[in-house]
Amino acid sequence: MFRSLHMKLVMILLLLITSLMAVVGAFLMTNVTNFYIDDFYSQMSSAFGDEDFVGSLRAEAAQEDGAARLRSLMEVYAGTLGIDSRSRNYYILDAETGEFLAGSDEEGGRTLRQTANLLAARNGSVGDSSDVAANYMDVAIPISGGDNHFIIYIRDNRSTVSSLNSRLLLIVLQALLVGLLVSVMLSFLLAKTMIDPIEKLTEGAERIAGGDFNETLSVDSNDEIGILTTTFNDMASVLHETLEAVENERNKLDTLFLHMTDGVVAYDRAQTLIHCNPAAAVLLDRSPGECVYAELFEPVCPFSRVMSLQRDDYIESELTVGSRSVELYFAPFSDEESGGVLIVVHDVTEHRKTEERRREFVANVSHELRTPLTNVRSYAETIRDANGDLPRETENSFLDIVISETDRMTHIVQDLLTLSRLDSGKTEMTMARFSFGEAIDAVLRAVALEAQRRGHELKRDYPADLPLILGDRGRIEQVMLNVLGNAIKYTPDGGHICVTAGTVGERVWMEVADDGIGIPEADRPRIFERFYRVDKARSRESGGTGLGLSIATEIVQRHNGSLTLVDRPGPGTTVRLELPISQPTAGEAAYE
Repeated sequence: MFRSLHMKLVMILLLLITSLMAVVGAFLMTNVTNFYIDDFYSQMSSAFGDEDFVGSLRAEAAQEDGAARLRSLMEVYAGTLGIDSRSRNYYILDAETGEFLAGSDEEGGRTLRQTANLLAARNGSVGDSSDVAANYMDVAIPISGGDNHFIIYIRDNRSTVSSLNSRLLLIVLQALLVGLLVSVMLSFLLAKTMIDPIEKLTEGAERIAGGDFNETLSVDSNDEIGILTTTFNDMASVLHETLEAVENERNKLDTLFLHMTDGVVAYDRAQTLIHCNPAAAVLLDRSPGECVYAELFEPVCPFSRVMSLQRDDYIESELTVGSRSVELYFAPFSDEESGGVLIVVHDVTEHRKTEERRREFVANVSHELRTPLTNVRSYAETIRDANGDLPRETENSFLDIVISETDRMTHIVQDLLTLSRLDSGKTEMTMARFSFGEAIDAVLRAVALEAQRRGHELKRDYPADLPLILGDRGRIEQVMLNVLGNAIKYTPDGGHICVTAGTVGERVWMEVADDGIGIPEADRPRIFERFYRVDKARSRESGGTGLGLSIATEIVQRHNGSLTLVDRPGPGTTVRLELPISQPTAGEAAYE
């Protein structure tokens, strides 16, 4: 409501009248107060400036009953001093103690508080300082006669000033009310005269905004609003012609830029952003307002260099935005003064990651297969070159090594096939209800002999009533066996391995803790990556391929669970397996 020009004009006039009356009222009341203060001190100065009057006071004060005589004399001069016993009173005080002796207001005299003027009089000087902020006016004159010392103290409580100010305030409020009523009527009349032409312009602008260029506005005056209306009609005509010329091209470009998967950013010659499609904002991880060329692209490709190119040339570069890699193609889009720079942004993050994973995978597979192949070839050539001269025991030993290395390559290939099936989704899980505790027992029985052979102490600590869970028991036991096997292999002989399990909410968990060689802090984030091993030489000696934990992680994720390392003090490693008791609805349905 208050956003309309009409109401703004009314409010301005109301505020103007209110402010004016507030200033006038404050001015009047301040001046009335100052007038009474000045009049009071002028009257006191005139009275006590009379040497005859002051001499009479001193003469009376010298008498034995000086206080009574001073009171009588003050009563005589009450009219001159304006004493009325209501708002203005006089008090005769002992100059040394400040004790009330006589006066026109005995009750008030006994409760007088020490003001600045009274303190000045007690120190022997006339106290006639004024304080506009105080609610009283006072003057204190020391009077001495013989051995007697008195203070004539006159105090005015300003009740007259307050009464007059209240009356003035009432008059100002009445005048303000009348002024507001008059200003409201005048403002409505003035606002209607000014706003009607503006409302017509607004209606015309709304029609043009809606695409209606057929109707022109009538010009009813020759003033500024009439000139504005004529200019508006001319502008609407030119705008109509321009829009018709560019509408089709604009629609085609807008549709193209909006739905492109690649980003497009354009700048004019002043490096001002003129276009940024949604894909560019996502790829650059910035809002259009933050895409400043000098901050974002200048270090990669200077603006002047792009502008110096021919129309058919372009510059290719690359930029890293957070974790995303993007390719940039810079080209000028016009040779004229109105031209600028166009930048196409292409996301190559996944392509780079895929290439990196492919190279790393090929390198790892080649490395893993090269060692056993080299060993097989070396021992086979040794047996061949010996022509039967090798002792039977040595020849059998070499053949055992060849068989062992062949088994190792077979395990690597099998693990790679398993990962390939898991990645492609071709490995089906045989979901069924089974006892989580019985699965742990079965795995512990399977590794008991190996643990005993190495002299390990294998402990278990979990309740016998662990719940049934839904999953592929064979795959889950494969995960458990992998974790327990690693604990046995990488714990020095005579170590301690503890298996604990339990439930938390709707999930079951198992932890395998050992006091073995442990995993360095720098290697912990990558321990579940394919082919990653902390100690490669020792892992190969133990028959490890670096794929076991990767396969285990894939299996656990298929069961909506987690396989993590647990942070704990001391040497060794603790691996935690956590699985849901029930799988999502699809799994339940398959089981049933």
